[in-house]
Amino acid sequence: MELSAGWRALIEEYAAHLASGRGLSEHTVRAYSTDLRELAAAVEVEPGKVTLSRLRGWLADMSEAGAASSTIQRRVASVRGFFAWAAGEGLVGNDPATRLKAPKRGRRLPKVPTGAAIGDTIGAAEARVLEEGDPLALRDLALVEVLYSSGLRVSELCALGLGAVDRGRRSVTVLGKGGKQRTVPLGVPALTALDAWLGRRSEVASPASPDTVFLGARGGALDPRVARRVVHEATRAAGPGAEVGPHALRHAMATHLIEGGADLRSVQEMLGHASVATTQIYTHVTTERLRAAYRQAHPRA
Repeated sequence: MELSAGWRALIEEYAAHLASGRGLSEHTVRAYSTDLRELAAAVEVEPGKVTLSRLRGWLADMSEAGAASSTIQRRVASVRGFFAWAAGEGLVGNDPATRLKAPKRGRRLPKVPTGAAIGDTIGAAEARVLEEGDPLALRDLALVEVLYSSGLRVSELCALGLGAVDRGRRSVTVLGKGGKQRTVPLGVPALTALDAWLGRRSEVASPASPDTVFLGARGGALDPRVARRVVHEATRAAGPGAEVGPHALRHAMATHLIEGGADLRSVQEMLGHASVATTQIYTHVTTERLRAAYRQAHPRA
């Protein structure tokens, strides 16, 4: 269905409001506009005649068509924002979306490499050090070891300052989300790999290099995209099906700690989660692993 003049004018005006009034990016404004055009085609009435019942029917149709929960959540946010704005500006008589709710988003369990897969990944990185022997191979081994040992976010790892590593306490201090500082333990293998890299960091550094632990190949700050590529390549080298990104190493660290008996609050502090509820996802991961082991091994499972 082609947009009516009424829908077209309102969507264009709302897009201008999002861009100039709220300073949203061009990509975000385009996504919101697309959601509203799809709504207009689905309800087949002018904006002022849209009812809550029609909006709920639109959501139901999307759900039956197999739309992802995250997609539905975003579209509900788009529609609620649009009608709140339109009603506030007096462009529609009332706001039909005030009671519109998206279905609760299902929580997906994160993909977590096993301890054996982590061992294979580190073994592949160590083999590269032996084969190539250059400082970047040492950097990459240290990067993988530190990510798995500490559970740092990749952005935290790239911003890690040279003074953040405390060898005496075997720990590293990082600035996490919201500017919150936390101290995280580091294992001996991670510290050993870190020392090996730092011993040759000067071969990569330049006078203009930042005072960060990890550097890019040309001596600049390590780009998070490069760090992700390093992890993908290291895990890919560990064998078929082993490839994961940096966040999976964070998941693995937390899951393996809980499997080993660490309490939830301690893991929460190490990960820098604001709420323990976020950390609880890893208890579900370990429970699923126990169930899988039970089903596989128990004769009457």
